[in-house]
Amino acid sequence: MECYSKLFSYIESKKRLVDEWLDNFVPSEDEPPQTVHRAIRYALFPGGKRIRPILCIAAAEVVDAEDVDVLPAACAIEMIHTYSLIHDDLPCMDDDDFRRGRPTVHKVFGEAIAVLAGDGLLSMAFEALTTLSAYRDPSLPRIMMVVNEIAKASGTRGMVGGQVADIEGEGRETPSVEEVEFIHLNKTAKMIEVSLKAGALLAGAGYREVERLSLYGRNLGLAFQIVDDILGEIGDEKKLGKPVKRDSQLKKSTYPAAVGLEASRKRARDLVEKAKAALDIFEEKKCWMLKDLADYVLERDR
Repeated sequence: MECYSKLFSYIESKKRLVDEWLDNFVPSEDEPPQTVHRAIRYALFPGGKRIRPILCIAAAEVVDAEDVDVLPAACAIEMIHTYSLIHDDLPCMDDDDFRRGRPTVHKVFGEAIAVLAGDGLLSMAFEALTTLSAYRDPSLPRIMMVVNEIAKASGTRGMVGGQVADIEGEGRETPSVEEVEFIHLNKTAKMIEVSLKAGALLAGAGYREVERLSLYGRNLGLAFQIVDDILGEIGDEKKLGKPVKRDSQLKKSTYPAAVGLEASRKRARDLVEKAKAALDIFEEKKCWMLKDLADYVLERDR
């Protein structure tokens, strides 16, 4: 993985920045009601890869803006992602006991607090996104566009809708490719796509730039979820921080279940190439991180 040292350095520096801003946006553990704030912080810190907020920042940088211009949106997207993980892990959903190598929120704080922690994070996301004092030069029209886009991507026409289809697809012996693509597009890809779109919109990008960055995000998101499906079957439990083969045991609608492992790998490779091709209007020195990340998605092991 030495070829990705520059990428890893970039991700680590932006991850620290996102964590600093998240820490400021989220109430302390001592603020009443303490239990739910402890649960929220338990879920947020230490976080995962922070890919979505980092993509938001990277999109802004591609069109010559600075990370400070988009950090409220980047943090909002991470809050929404974290809320979705808390709820996904619940017994009524995926019923997972571990996340990132430690007990899930409901195992530590109970199901009721886990539900409320997720609810709280969703509300906090839009609070952060619309905190005008957090922006260096707030533009209400741009912020309103981003609020609308994130709300759509995370709602029933996006992430929530994908989760519904995922639940309803359980138990099928051989799901169709169309069913799996609908789940992946909505449950995963739309939030990754909107991460880039939000960064571009807040940065004042033109229509063509927004469209290309969105297309990159859509294809990257689909590839990311396919690789997730593959790792869920043949990955290393220690590296993943959660059990493998859960999807096949539950007969979930995944790409390997629909077309097998080798065809899944090919589909992921094709999507990564489409993602990188969408960036051909940008200078190489500006979009190198997005291209390297797309390649890394194929090789990641966690």
